[in-house]
Amino acid sequence: MIELKDKNVLVVGLGRSGLAAARIASERGARVTVTDKRDAAALAGTLGQLPPGVGQELGGHQLATFVAADLIVLSPGVPRLPELDAAARAGVPITGEMEFASRFISGTTVAITGTNGKSTTTTLCGAIVKASGYPTFVGGNLGDPLGEAVGTRAAEPGGILVVEASSFQLETVEHFHPRIAVLLNVTPDHLDRYPDFDAYAAAKAKIFARQSGSDFAVVNADDAVARRCVEGAAARQILFSTAHKRQEGGWLEPDALCIRLPGGDVERYPTNNPSLVGRHNHENALAALLAGRLAGATPSEARRSLLEFRALAHRMELVAEARGVEYYDDSKGTNVGAVTAALSGFPRPVVLIAGGRDKGGDYAPLAEVFGRVGRAVVLIGEAADRIAASFRTVVAEERILRAPTLEMAVERAAAVAVRGDAVVLSPACSSFDMFRDYAHRAEVFRAAVRAVVGDEAMQ
Repeated sequence: MIELKDKNVLVVGLGRSGLAAARIASERGARVTVTDKRDAAALAGTLGQLPPGVGQELGGHQLATFVAADLIVLSPGVPRLPELDAAARAGVPITGEMEFASRFISGTTVAITGTNGKSTTTTLCGAIVKASGYPTFVGGNLGDPLGEAVGTRAAEPGGILVVEASSFQLETVEHFHPRIAVLLNVTPDHLDRYPDFDAYAAAKAKIFARQSGSDFAVVNADDAVARRCVEGAAARQILFSTAHKRQEGGWLEPDALCIRLPGGDVERYPTNNPSLVGRHNHENALAALLAGRLAGATPSEARRSLLEFRALAHRMELVAEARGVEYYDDSKGTNVGAVTAALSGFPRPVVLIAGGRDKGGDYAPLAEVFGRVGRAVVLIGEAADRIAASFRTVVAEERILRAPTLEMAVERAAAVAVRGDAVVLSPACSSFDMFRDYAHRAEVFRAAVRAVVGDEAMQ
């Protein structure tokens, strides 16, 4: 808890996180100002949600306000502004919304990070905990900012907060203290923000910084970088693996997800949920089961929640089935690591639709996995040539197809798929060369699938 009465608090960025931070500070007697580079017209739907008396500096930032603040709270993803640099030189404390909100929370926090799989794991873990009867908050980088939990039963002793934490949010943590911290994987991403991969990994590792020996660090044993990130952490390490059986933690058997908590017996959970296909989703499920059970969830409710779980939108989501071919929307697969993990262990041969705006990744690992599970790849967008060049080292030329549009890519994928295959949109690239965002790309994909298979085949 920090004392805010009569302090000058500046909130930078007026999205949901900024609104939550402004509310928390205002309710505790601070003099609050919000600042955003967008003008009042662009923020018309947001300004009415601010508490009374909150000052507004819109359409840009004022240096004097930054330097005069007693505390600055950043929304996630705010870039390093010159005004922030000046405030730091003046000795003004600067923190992020997640760190700020955590100061007013006394419930048990389960924090989940990783390059890929955070949202699926957070949602499943939250469902497991909530089904077991605890006052539960599920959010963070996923949907509701942590600040919205402040003042709820979940934030009080006996409540549980399941929080997705991005590297951007973890950059500013100092006192954020998860009882259970989960690190799923660390692969190259956001290298436009960080000077190098090591700096990005270091931001992820901060999830363990405030943990003590009575806390738990749930970590993917198969990810070498994740293992390095937890080295030296005070928390008890609970490891999971889809490659090797373990004496404790989590592992995958042919017909079961298995976990064993410290001092407990082996628990076996089903693997037959079609919303959790592929090795990456087995990793996500193991992490969610371990975190949920460590937080106090019951095995019966964990099992029920696992069976009832449905894929999040655009994350390996089954959208249609026709003539024995399944169609999956994985438009959120925007980096090589995500798609490589998604295809590894996929239960069907894959006709992959990939491509878009290149993010600078190495496509060789994806090509190697595709060589084992893929029937054909249909490439679109600016990165098509780079992907094709990598794939040619392991994939026959006739299995590498091109399409000028996503609609034509779906038509070509459907034409080469045979009964028992899956057509998967998992681009390994951003969408901005052809679409507004990944959701727009998914919308076009679904419409194209419907045009090929008909309404009756859509899920």
